[in-house]
Amino acid sequence: MKKHPLKEWILATRPWSFPASAMPVIVTWVYLYGLHAGVNWENGIWALVNIVLFHAAGNVWSDYFDYRKGVDTVDTFGATTLTSGKFSPGEIFSLGLGLLGVAVLLGVGLLIRTGLPLLWIGLGGIFCTLLYPFFKYRALGDVIIFMAYALLPSWGTSYVILGFIDMQVYWVAVPIGLITVAILHANNTRDVVTDVQAGIKTFAICTGYSVARRVYAVEILFSFVWIGIGIVMGYFSWWTLLVMVVFPLAWGNVRLMLSSAREEVGNIAHLDEKTAQLQLAFSSVLSLALLVSIWLA
Repeated sequence: MKKHPLKEWILATRPWSFPASAMPVIVTWVYLYGLHAGVNWENGIWALVNIVLFHAAGNVWSDYFDYRKGVDTVDTFGATTLTSGKFSPGEIFSLGLGLLGVAVLLGVGLLIRTGLPLLWIGLGGIFCTLLYPFFKYRALGDVIIFMAYALLPSWGTSYVILGFIDMQVYWVAVPIGLITVAILHANNTRDVVTDVQAGIKTFAICTGYSVARRVYAVEILFSFVWIGIGIVMGYFSWWTLLVMVVFPLAWGNVRLMLSSAREEVGNIAHLDEKTAQLQLAFSSVLSLALLVSIWLA
């Protein structure tokens, strides 16, 4: 078996995607900090580390099954961890199980510190991690991603730092979750032709390429509209309009997707990564805006 330096193992987890799981926790944390006194910072940091580990395990697990299923090959735009021959399937399988094991152990520790309700949220995270490939191949991957990287992180963060779930977290979970889903949707829209050849079914395949492009646009643009709705309804301060500074980045991604063609998807080859960068920028500015509104209250 080939020896790999630590850097290669880390890159195999696709760390560029980690903001997709980390930022929902951070934004929820900041939002609740402005609503409640006495949030538990230690539990918040613990939850942040835990969800990133679950995310890393999910990435590796997905890459393993995409390779075994023939979704990722040397001729596709997918992850090259296995298709390049750098790692063997057995190594990636073991890495995924190892990361999941560590994540579960940390989750049990946090469960002991907090309470039984966290068990159901944790089981939901394990369910999404293990069964994501199954649902992805049956056009339900977008739903699982919204659950795993919007609803569950917000619920879990609220519970561990407050001791209960504040349902107002939906106001930050929805826009960040939509952009996170758009990361997957950009990937699946790009891969429509090769995914059909591999015999799987994604949401982008079900809608058809033309509609899939518009779905991406709606996911991105409605996230900004949602912030406006929250301001009007009194859930956000006017400071949250600061998220508009990243709108040019969002609009550039949308234009790129809408200008793409099913037969030539080279121009959106890296749109999933660009969307991940947008999610990080949107979440960071939203967190800053929430903090400013707290400090100036």
